[in-house]
Amino acid sequence: MRRAQSATSLDDFGEGSFREGMELLVESADREARLSERGRMGFDMQLVDMLANRLQIEHWYKLHPEIDAQEIVAPLIGLGLPRTGSTALSCLLAEDPNVRSIRNWEAMTPCPPPEKATELTDPRIEVAQRMVLKRQEMFPRKKAMLPSSATMPTECQTYMSYDFKSHLFQALWQVPSYAAWLNHRADLVPTYRYVKRVLKLLQWRCPPTRWRLKNPSHIVFIEALDTVFPDAHYWMTHRDIGKVIPSVADLYYELIKASSDEVDKAYLGALNTEWCELGMRKLIAFRDAGNDHRFFDIHFAPFQKDPFPSIAKLYEFLGEEFTPLARARMEAWRRSTPRDRHGEHRYDAADFGIELTQLRERFRFYTQRFDVAVSA
Repeated sequence: MRRAQSATSLDDFGEGSFREGMELLVESADREARLSERGRMGFDMQLVDMLANRLQIEHWYKLHPEIDAQEIVAPLIGLGLPRTGSTALSCLLAEDPNVRSIRNWEAMTPCPPPEKATELTDPRIEVAQRMVLKRQEMFPRKKAMLPSSATMPTECQTYMSYDFKSHLFQALWQVPSYAAWLNHRADLVPTYRYVKRVLKLLQWRCPPTRWRLKNPSHIVFIEALDTVFPDAHYWMTHRDIGKVIPSVADLYYELIKASSDEVDKAYLGALNTEWCELGMRKLIAFRDAGNDHRFFDIHFAPFQKDPFPSIAKLYEFLGEEFTPLARARMEAWRRSTPRDRHGEHRYDAADFGIELTQLRERFRFYTQRFDVAVSA
């Protein structure tokens, strides 16, 4: 915290809800993460950077308290399990010029808040693109898993991390004690309030204000999310669980091995199986408790074949116009970003202690509820 204050010449972190998660994360990392020297340096740098961004956000609110009067109205939020086509869908939806998303460069450096006149030429875009290329060097297999660029939409995981309650941490480091606290005991209401605080800052000088958000890990915290965004609508992507959890575990492995020479693959398989089941059971209970009408479901195979029938129906569900310009921009993005452009993502479920028959049986409650087909 002192290093972040020194780097920014600021001292006010705002409300103290972040402290518990930060202390538990640091303790878990010290005891459990098996960090290499490079990993320890990277861990420290990331935490200082998050704290510095928090300081700057609070500074802008002090300078312009009118920011808090901004309203985040009826956001459309993507949920469901990861590795289900949700990234592609969020990228397509972000091509509509009438909507707003969190762009990678804004996630990396939200302050100063962006301005409409310079949002396409902001110097942070070039800085963020260099960072994207650097990360591709650090995580060479990640290119085949997730497309990335400075201007693409991204999840709100980074903004959640400013409150130190985010799945970003369990994906970057082996922190089982922290992950258990986060997924089972943490209060995420202050976290989502902080996310809303950042969204207000972003839209203040840079509309539009119709937000398109996406984060698979929201399923674990759906009640807290609903408390803060009670007027939200949701889309939810679905895919064979046998193609989901081993793929997520392998993505975690690719990220974690950059900071540790001792990565426990069986732990990653168990962690992702556990939180995905926990989240999906919570989400189904939430939908069955009178919220099903707020959800729009999309299945992986037909979406991959042709996303536009699903997108057109999603716009109907929202009562919004799917304009020719929005569709043309989405088509252009799809042509420029073909699936498997960087090769096929290959992994072996058994490497992570996952037996596919048992996994699919464990998630039968999910696949039957949403009629999810098993892939070959």
